[in-house]
Amino acid sequence: MSTQNSVVAVYRSHTEADQALKELQSGGVDMRKLSIVGKGYHTEEHAVGYYNAGDRMMYWGKVGAFWGGFWALLFGSAIFMIPGLGPILAAGPVVAWIVAGLEGAVEVGALGVLGAGLFSMGIPKDSIVKYETALKTDQFLLIANGTAEEVAKAKDILETTHPVSFSTHGSEALAATAV
Repeated sequence: MSTQNSVVAVYRSHTEADQALKELQSGGVDMRKLSIVGKGYHTEEHAVGYYNAGDRMMYWGKVGAFWGGFWALLFGSAIFMIPGLGPILAAGPVVAWIVAGLEGAVEVGALGVLGAGLFSMGIPKDSIVKYETALKTDQFLLIANGTAEEVAKAKDILETTHPVSFSTHGSEALAATAV
């Protein structure tokens, strides 16, 4: 497992996650080190689709403006079809970590696509189960990764946004502050 530093906050709704992202941005957190993961929504009433427009992936459907906004702000975007979870949308560096995790899938054994990526980011397996459960219940993960100082700054800001939960992963100093 990698020795990356990260803080993961769980939000009940896309509007709460969006507000937290805006708080991080206004607090001076490097947007290139932020990721968001959530389920793709689909109902019979709302068409859902994905397409590429130049270097941007576009999404339309129930929360299309929400995802479109993240894909404009965060580096990298992807859609993964995950058995048991359904369509998972991701934006930010977590996409590269998921791909790296897939390439090393032999090492992570029973972890799924998302779990392999989170594990590659340095998140322990017991926390991965918690995050996958949050996604199954239509919650959103907001992840900040970086140096211990960068993650501590993000953690301080995220505390003020009242997430359902948040945990730090990485250096011993950060692990000691896990909530």
